[in-house]
Amino acid sequence: MAVIDSTRSHASPLAIIGQVFTRLVGKYTVWKDARETRKALSQLSDRELADIGISRGEIENIVSHH
Repeated sequence: MAVIDSTRSHASPLAIIGQVFTRLVGKYTVWKDARETRKALSQLSDRELADIGISRGEIENIVSHH
């Protein structure tokens, strides 16, 4: 007896390419935002960083977790 798997979606190659492109654009946007945030925070003085409650050593951790 043959079994038909009806839970599997059959997306067209063009749809798959579109999904991959959308994911890549999303990842690029996240990377770019993190880069800009890292740069902005790095340009602040230690006093300015303390005013917003972070230290220079926390910048990378903050950027990579948001």
